[in-house]
Amino acid sequence: MASYSGHLQKMQVELAGPVQYLLPLDEQRLPLNELLGNPIRLHYSGVIHCAHCGRRSNKSFNQGYCYPCFTKLAQCDSCIVSPEKCHYFAGTCREPEWGEQHCLVDHIVYLANSSGVKVGITRESQLPTRWIDQGAVQALPIMRVKTRQQSGLVEDMFRQHVADKTNWRTMLKGDIEPVDLPAIRDALFERSESKISELEERFGLQALQRLEDSAPIDIEYPVLSHPSKVASLNMDKNPLVEGTLLGIKGQYLILDTGVINIRKYTAYHVEVAI
Repeated sequence: MASYSGHLQKMQVELAGPVQYLLPLDEQRLPLNELLGNPIRLHYSGVIHCAHCGRRSNKSFNQGYCYPCFTKLAQCDSCIVSPEKCHYFAGTCREPEWGEQHCLVDHIVYLANSSGVKVGITRESQLPTRWIDQGAVQALPIMRVKTRQQSGLVEDMFRQHVADKTNWRTMLKGDIEPVDLPAIRDALFERSESKISELEERFGLQALQRLEDSAPIDIEYPVLSHPSKVASLNMDKNPLVEGTLLGIKGQYLILDTGVINIRKYTAYHVEVAI
């Protein structure tokens, strides 16, 4: 077996048929698609180094940060999870320059079919990566807005009618029925017309752009076999994860022994044998 070591980062993806995956270990990038059907072993060494500052940490906060960075970085603030609560314009952003680069830029509101239809948001530059990371088999951009806060307000409006979370267990089991995303988009617009008008009045007509001509995309994943029962592997409880690689979907490796969310273990130092 070939052996590698380094700190985990979320898997890098490329939209193709199927999605192509690379596993980052510090500066190394391990191609994973070609390993389907073969044994793989990951061993957590017990060492975590903060993904931002490199400080050694006994625990990972917010997927890869030490506690001091978790408490001071804008990317770890609660408004990242709830963007409608953005407080940049109140003058209390933890890192105003970071906010200008990441939050005061165009965002896309989208529909995705991962474990059923959901609404979500992301920076325009993060498509289609965001859809792939969620394990969506279909996706459709439905609105472009000028800021992250606006995208959060639009998402909050739409999630009165459609889910905003992915059931990761259902997503990994496969068998996701295809849906008519443009029809769902049109129904959402119709049901939310008055609230959309309120946001347009608040931010200006040019701030919110409906993407009524966008076409949905289909996403195929490299999976030999979906699990009938989803058992989650936890490196904090058992540092050795091994099994035959049966598939990759979202940020999960699907092994014959269970599934592991690679993104959850960002900044963990591991040894990988393939």
